[in-house]
Amino acid sequence: MLARLLFNLLNNHRVVEKLAESRPIRRAAQITAYAITKAQIAGKDASERVLRSQTMRQVKQEAGKVPGDLGEMGSRLKKVSDTFVNEVKQGWKDGSRQIKK
Repeated sequence: MLARLLFNLLNNHRVVEKLAESRPIRRAAQITAYAITKAQIAGKDASERVLRSQTMRQVKQEAGKVPGDLGEMGSRLKKVSDTFVNEVKQGWKDGSRQIKK
């Protein structure tokens, strides 16, 4: 019953217009737009950092090579994982510094 009542209210254009003109709804829309914009900016920054990272370069480089044996492939993976771990540690330190500011 409640769902039907809400459905009817939200499909009434006059009710929707009145709600859109109210301060709480406008403020909620502003906050939502702000959050979406901040998330887009953060996602863009993160993707740019990933594309510039040494780990990504190594993965691309290693993906183009065919290993001669399993030992060679293991050493390549170790090198890539070490680079990845170092970058994560550096990112963690950078993030901690930004939070402190």
